[in-house]
Amino acid sequence: MTKRRKKRHTPEQIIRKLRDADTMLNAGKTIGEVCQQLEISEQSFNRWQTQYGGMKAEEAKRLKNLEQENTRLKKLLAEAELDKAMLKEIAEGNW
Repeated sequence: MTKRRKKRHTPEQIIRKLRDADTMLNAGKTIGEVCQQLEISEQSFNRWQTQYGGMKAEEAKRLKNLEQENTRLKKLLAEAELDKAMLKEIAEGNW
């Protein structure tokens, strides 16, 4: 049994595969057959459908950019809160 290499798909690739899957499902293929042809698992297909279902490629790219920006801002906020806590502790003289 060979081990499959994990693939990372871009949002654009995911949306293209979901569009292809819809076409195949409308043609009468089962979800298993569609997933096999697209070389993805059924779990990935279901996850992608809930996350990207009905989106266009531009929307998915924008979503990914917003998620990255959100992560960056959360990190900045955490660092600022840590600095604030350190300054408060120093001001109280508890160091």
